[in-house]
Amino acid sequence: MSGSESVRGLQERAARALPADYVEEVAGWRLRHSPSCSWWVGTVLPHGVAGPDELGRRIRGVEEFYAGRHAVARFQISPGVCPDGLDTALAERGYRRESVMSLRVAPTAGVPAPAAPGALRVRLAYRPTSAWFDVWHAVHGHGGDPRPEWDLLARVAKPSAYACAMAGDEVVAVGRAVADTGWAGVFGMATLPAARGKGAARTVLSALASWAGDQAADRMYLQVARGHVPALRLYEQAGFRELCSYHYRTAA
Repeated sequence: MSGSESVRGLQERAARALPADYVEEVAGWRLRHSPSCSWWVGTVLPHGVAGPDELGRRIRGVEEFYAGRHAVARFQISPGVCPDGLDTALAERGYRRESVMSLRVAPTAGVPAPAAPGALRVRLAYRPTSAWFDVWHAVHGHGGDPRPEWDLLARVAKPSAYACAMAGDEVVAVGRAVADTGWAGVFGMATLPAARGKGAARTVLSALASWAGDQAADRMYLQVARGHVPALRLYEQAGFRELCSYHYRTAA
């Protein structure tokens, strides 16, 4: 499998692990709309071929799709996956370039166990629990309505694991993994501020890797902001290497 095929396949797995409320396929472009969820759930995956003469028409169609839903058009731009010239065409239309991301992969068997086993215990579930969600929402929810994110998790069709790192009876860090055709994607990593730097995230990641191995997913992937230095350090130490970087273009 070529690099571009790998990137496309992983991003489409990620879209299944973060399922939008509404998805429309247009000649290989996946238009996703998910009001009130995290913004990246509602982005366009422009993976189908479009020639230079067709790009403008396709972009206008996307803009009409989102305008009809009172939403902003936002494209995920990945090298070797999107049509040639798309990024330039969007820039010329005034789309902002933002949110540079790193797509990273690792062999599941290579994700190390925590340095201090036993300091934290792990609780694993196959559906989201209130304790898991409360920690995720405390870190990433920004005080918003939790119901759309609960609904998103309920739409995930692939086998999933929800890991909680426990300090005593308190959940201090969480993460989830979704197994999909030989790969396991890592999502929803969150650590409460008081527990950071103490190995909680490593404990969660190790538990998810162990579960992924049981699911015959011998490779793992994740997506992380290029500017998130602590997370990048964690994933580097766990063996995740960058497959590519990508960014978003958002309508002005």
